[in-house]
Amino acid sequence: MPLLAGVTRRTRLRAVTVIMLCCAAVYPTPAGATDASTEGDAALRHELDAFVNSPGGPPGIIAVLRRGGESRVLRAGVADLESGRPPRVGDHMRIASAAKAFSGAVALSLVDRHALHLDDTLRRHLPQLPKAWGRVTLRQLLNHTSGLPDFTESPEYRAILTRDPQHRFDSRRLLDFVADEPLLFRPGSRYHYSNSDNIAVALMAEAVTGNPYERLLHELVYRPLHLRDTSLPQGNRMPRPYLHGYAVDPPMPPEDVSELFSASSSWAAGGIISTPADMTRFIRGYAGGALYGERVLREQRRWTPGASKPAGPGRNAVGLGIFRYATRCGVVLGHTGNTAGYTQLAVATPDGRRSLTFSVTAQFSDTVNPEGMRRLRGIQEDFVCALLRDGS
Repeated sequence: MPLLAGVTRRTRLRAVTVIMLCCAAVYPTPAGATDASTEGDAALRHELDAFVNSPGGPPGIIAVLRRGGESRVLRAGVADLESGRPPRVGDHMRIASAAKAFSGAVALSLVDRHALHLDDTLRRHLPQLPKAWGRVTLRQLLNHTSGLPDFTESPEYRAILTRDPQHRFDSRRLLDFVADEPLLFRPGSRYHYSNSDNIAVALMAEAVTGNPYERLLHELVYRPLHLRDTSLPQGNRMPRPYLHGYAVDPPMPPEDVSELFSASSSWAAGGIISTPADMTRFIRGYAGGALYGERVLREQRRWTPGASKPAGPGRNAVGLGIFRYATRCGVVLGHTGNTAGYTQLAVATPDGRRSLTFSVTAQFSDTVNPEGMRRLRGIQEDFVCALLRDGS
């Protein structure tokens, strides 16, 4: 296919592997936003510059710290190696597994409306799925204790992506790749991060409402949180302008993999495209409990040990569609994500008043550049500390 002409076999095979792990208009900054200039922010900017300029570092980073009605934007590197322009808060980007927070938002909004219940089972709402999976509950899907096998680990799925990274999957049939497999363990008995969980969550939401998941996202998440540039497409193309995501593998030059995969390959588990500005609005509302009442919020924040992928800063614990990151400076709630060309962190304080959106234009995880991931988590924790510090 013509769109694959510039993609080497090295990049295709590497990117097919790493996607399993998550899974030029000028835009103004949000109201009240400024580029950082304080002494403390100068130190943070130095960390970003040093990381971007290090061997194997990402081409670009943009971080948005918001406290009350004021935002500060720190950036390093470029949004696009070809043009050299800086990253902007209105640039589109793949949010990878941070999309799982959106499926959590949809499901918990429906729980708040009594259309779904946390103890509802797959057998009740999705009887077409394997009988052996039937006792899995919505609660177990949302906190990754379901035991569902991960469709992204299916040899058939991986073979399709290897042959054609831009393959258009039937997103609602992604679980078919593991439909002949038993549960990995008794539901609720332990934590195991699985991309299949969030596909099942989206299918349950569709089953009880009769509406497509994309419409539910718009009505239950985008509209109430005023998200203007967030979408869940099916194809591989990115809306313009966008942060270009790169495969970084020194001594080879960085390779643009922004449009390597179609969003249909991860759908509700990782296919959403957003912007730093929209992700800031989302995480403030989502982590702060703006989408549902206190009853549901208490259930969401029942924490058990479990790390997001990639792990977030500090000690990680899992709730329902959200993670708790206990850093040396305090606690924030949110989600991470990584896929070919992108690594994401979006967190906010439990009241939603302070938030950090931290977007990197290369992939880092415990298996893809683990040393870089260790360093990145340290930088992210420094940013969380700056966010939480009095007077910041």
